[in-house]
Amino acid sequence: MPDRIVFSDLRQQPHFLETVADRIWRAWWKQRGYSLGDMLGRLGHSMNEEPVPFALVAHSGTQFLGTASVIVSDLEERPDFTPWVAAVWVDPDYRKQRIGRTLVARASAAAFALGYPRIYLCATDERRNFYLRQEWMLLESEVGHRRLNVFAKDAG
Repeated sequence: MPDRIVFSDLRQQPHFLETVADRIWRAWWKQRGYSLGDMLGRLGHSMNEEPVPFALVAHSGTQFLGTASVIVSDLEERPDFTPWVAAVWVDPDYRKQRIGRTLVARASAAAFALGYPRIYLCATDERRNFYLRQEWMLLESEVGHRRLNVFAKDAG
């Protein structure tokens, strides 16, 4: 386990931008035909001064550990749901150390601090219990062509 794990807004740690884009692209976008440049463009929106979208990064010094984002929409089948915790990724060497759980909690808290009463996320069946253990409410299963689970969490 790293000595000291820090959780930062990506805007304050911009040197992690390309690493975050690479991990998100490899995990979810590459196999769907998108380029790394496409992902860099999307993630670049998290670097502006607007409250949403934003990305968080877990790191130990200059070592990247993981990331999570809060975005306007993450599921085209549910465009009325907003905002979403998305792109939760922890590098394999650092999994099972509560980094992912902490990233999700911090992203959620930041969205609630912006005044959102409810936040959403979607996940595969493989990750379903990970979110249920964190007290996310399962709203729907098998949504869309990727057959995702849709979860929500309320402020307070």
